[in-house]
Amino acid sequence: MPRYTVHVRGEWLAVPCLTGTSTVRWLGKEAVRRYMKNKPDNGGFASVEEVKFCVRRCKSFGLLDLDDTLEDTLEDNEFVEVVIEGDVMSSDFIASNLEGVDLYSRYQEPEKYIYLDGNSLTPEDLVNLGKGLYKIKLTPEAEVKVRQSREVIERIVKEQTVVYGITTGFGKFARTVIPTSRLKELQVNLVRSHSAGVGKPLIPERSRMLLALRINVLAKGYSGISLETLQQVIEAFNASCLPYIPEKGTVGASGDLAPLSHLALGFIGEGKMWSPKSGWADAKYVLQAHGLKPITLKPKEGLALINGTQMISSLGCEAVERASAIARQADIVAALTLEVLKGTTRAFDTDIHAVRAHPGQIEVAFRFRSLLDSDHHPSEIAESHRFCDRVQDAYTLRCCPQVHGVANDTIAFVKDIITTEINSATDNPMVFAERGETISGGNFHGEYPAKALDYLAIGVHELAAISERRIERLCNPSLSELPAFLVTEGGLNSGFMIAHCTAAALVSENKALCHPSSVDSLSTSAATEDHVSMGGWAARKALKVIEHVEQVLAIELLAACQGIEFLRPLRTTTPLEKVYDLVRSVVRPWLKDRFMAPDIEAAHRLLVEQKVWEVAEPYIEKYRREHIPESRPVSPTAFSLDSLRMNKCVGTDHSDQDEL
Repeated sequence: MPRYTVHVRGEWLAVPCLTGTSTVRWLGKEAVRRYMKNKPDNGGFASVEEVKFCVRRCKSFGLLDLDDTLEDTLEDNEFVEVVIEGDVMSSDFIASNLEGVDLYSRYQEPEKYIYLDGNSLTPEDLVNLGKGLYKIKLTPEAEVKVRQSREVIERIVKEQTVVYGITTGFGKFARTVIPTSRLKELQVNLVRSHSAGVGKPLIPERSRMLLALRINVLAKGYSGISLETLQQVIEAFNASCLPYIPEKGTVGASGDLAPLSHLALGFIGEGKMWSPKSGWADAKYVLQAHGLKPITLKPKEGLALINGTQMISSLGCEAVERASAIARQADIVAALTLEVLKGTTRAFDTDIHAVRAHPGQIEVAFRFRSLLDSDHHPSEIAESHRFCDRVQDAYTLRCCPQVHGVANDTIAFVKDIITTEINSATDNPMVFAERGETISGGNFHGEYPAKALDYLAIGVHELAAISERRIERLCNPSLSELPAFLVTEGGLNSGFMIAHCTAAALVSENKALCHPSSVDSLSTSAATEDHVSMGGWAARKALKVIEHVEQVLAIELLAACQGIEFLRPLRTTTPLEKVYDLVRSVVRPWLKDRFMAPDIEAAHRLLVEQKVWEVAEPYIEKYRREHIPESRPVSPTAFSLDSLRMNKCVGTDHSDQDEL
């Protein structure tokens, strides 16, 4: 017998259907009838017949024809909403329209698996799990460890040993011993009471990351969860059943209690849950639609699900991966700007960077050499100003290896900390099966990822700060020798005038967002938790900073490509021409003023999807393979052929008259 889950004015109703030949109109009336039956005042209606309504899918919001048959229109267990005429179109069942949910309209259940053991997950793996590219299985070794740690918990319960969080209350109530008959109730109460977050819910992609990371930590075998319960959580992940998790409420010690409690709440069949099949609905209905049952928590299992730094760390993984992507593409964008501004390549000479051997600086300088004028890739633009009267450029061009370089090194440092964190046991108490005991400690404290992500925001922000200054040079005719604001008929047209203002506004916002959240601490839980990390905010604002960096560099990318238009018919190097062609495939040249925001969004999308890197990387790596060894003694005569070609300009730099 087919059944449907129907939403009417905030109520979810399961409606069985005896025959598929019934119509959508019948389903709507039957749902309204059941709704009225549950209300003391019949929901304000005299009869079902007087109610006028429409019916739409929860997943796509598509309106259904009331005269169509159910078997032709809906799948078994599909989620629909009855919208009463005169009501505001309800969005209660969908905390939406949520950012990112549209991506899941194209969701296809993955066929590949990632095996988790709690020790070998990478940030890239976690991001891919968030994108829905893989399902999860445990390794056999992880299953053994989980079973062994659970045996310790069962023994504690059987012997009625007093152990924090298992047979006692939590926080200030740690000395309150709970009767054995109420230990399961204790865990359910924990999850319910700690589900106190506020704000927008995490998008499905981030909820999947959070869930996958918690599974990875539980797989280590130090949490005391039963293998049966952990497998239920994995089944929910593999079905993409994702609880409603508000983004605000964690102070980052004892772990991310509020968001992880909302995560657990969905699995016990309470609160809201989302899946590609249902959209947002009551958790019990979403689980039921996927053939899953709510979890019945055993002693210690509520605590095992909610105690850890996985909110901070999962968002941190996304931040690190996006930061890595934009940092390497920032070099490409800056190289294109340098070409347009007719800068010299001499500042990227190998020997300069060999004597200040920071890895990031050396790599950025190398990328510039691989993209700019050389024997490998001659540039007509560079050739056109070979004998100009400049020998030095402004710092925003000349110092890219030093400024971009430290951003790269910061990302590498933070990635190392985050990678360690996502493969760490962060529970309390910890269950050590080999010792047959539990030990209370402080691994739940989020100071490590909090400090690292604050540092990440500060380091990556500088990519936007220096980019905004390059945009100024592109738009300012006294600095660029190009038309003001990169447009013809200035005055009639404003060109990139306000695009530069947008970049400046984003950089200014970042200055406030870069204030470290982890320098703050507020005592909580009646002074039991008297120092906290504030890592949740560190992670969320790091992501916001990185998004702003992406947007500023998108504006610079557009401005640099527009600058190329005024240098035609001269051509730049082959890799930079490929970048130009990529941009022109989504944004046409700026001949006169038009609606600019879509152009910025299109360029932003190229960067987020790493299309700019995909175009340039083959040339960078070919140069790496073919270029002569770049580690050699420094001497006044040690110039390679490339370094001679880099010496394009002689004379003084008008922007650096005061330099020593």
